[in-house]
Amino acid sequence: MRLPTDHALLEQVEATLDDRDRALLAVAFLAGTDVPIPDDELRGARRRAMLLLAAGGDPHRELDPQGRAVNALASDLDSEGRREALAAGLEAVASAAPDLELLRSTADELRADTELAWRAFACALLVEELAEEPAE
Repeated sequence: MRLPTDHALLEQVEATLDDRDRALLAVAFLAGTDVPIPDDELRGARRRAMLLLAAGGDPHRELDPQGRAVNALASDLDSEGRREALAAGLEAVASAAPDLELLRSTADELRADTELAWRAFACALLVEELAEEPAE
């Protein structure tokens, strides 16, 4: 999947963002579309994170970006090459949206704090997993 650089799409994304936390996750997710993670590795890491969520109660509750599950997923998937790919994606988002203040400023904030960027990306991957799972 390639980073979406269609300005109209980015405008739609920005229009749906109503707070900083959502913006961090959305920008990290967009920027991470080219982060190379093999499907089997991603599935395993997400499964372990979901077990941590379930151990803490309802796995479909609001995610804590500082929580155990997010930190475990971030740690499981961490590598220098993946962080570099995420950084390149953040640069691409900022470049593709110079007039979209929220997207650009969020991308700039994430570029300035690589730990925050990596955790936001991991949290976005976990949100994606939760969205794909049927609620019980």
